Amino acid sequence: MSRNGRPVALVTGASGGIGAAVARRLAKDGADLIVHYGSSRERAEETASACLLAGSARAEAVRADLRSGGDLEALKAELEVRGLTPNVVVHCAGFTRYELLQDTPEEAWDELFQVHLKSAYRLARLFGPAMSWNRWGRIVHLSSVWGLVGAAGEVAYAAAKGGLNSFTKGLAKEMASAGVTVNAVAPGAVDTDMLSELGDDERRELIADIPLGRFAKPEEVAELVAFLASDRAGYITGQVLALTGGWQA
Repeated sequence: MSRNGRPVALVTGASGGIGAAVARRLAKDGADLIVHYGSSRERAEETASACLLAGSARAEAVRADLRSGGDLEALKAELEVRGLTPNVVVHCAGFTRYELLQDTPEEAWDELFQVHLKSAYRLARLFGPAMSWNRWGRIVHLSSVWGLVGAAGEVAYAAAKGGLNSFTKGLAKEMASAGVTVNAVAPGAVDTDMLSELGDDERRELIADIPLGRFAKPEEVAELVAFLASDRAGYITGQVLALTGGWQA
């Protein structure tokens, strides 16, 4: 916990979409927020301001390139100077590519794994030891339904998320004895910029396949993340929880 007893939450990719919704929701629970961004400083600062209005006593925007181990080490050092030691880490940052595997260049494959999976490894190594030492912590990864069932046209993304799911389960077993839980949320179609490449007809066809008949809202994903990040979920670990509206179930 922070010196004032509130949780300190680091949310990656919190400049927009699901990450911003997660940060705002954790703020409602009284957490201090570390709002990570890669390039959208203005949007990250807007998220930080929204967190202060929602209930955080402290919310700060910080930049780091998740593809760089050096950047993340520098981020940790910067947070220590600011007196911020996160005991909640929510890894929301990510992107996808819509293309066949034969059209996916190797550097694109590597970048997807860097951002989705290797950065999760780096975050756990950097911030997990303090959680273990203090006998309390929460790590939540944003996965995808494609990491559970696979996806034609998004094979690289699905593989990275599938790896993240296995990483979640293994890390949960390692950290359980220290009072740290590790879980993942695997949404289906969420109404964010990631779906912006879909045309109107594609959106209608996709919605028709979802039993609940609509896309998820970022705030609905945030509710599940906030639950997993709280004491209410103290006996839940090593789980990949699908949030799909019945789609791909």
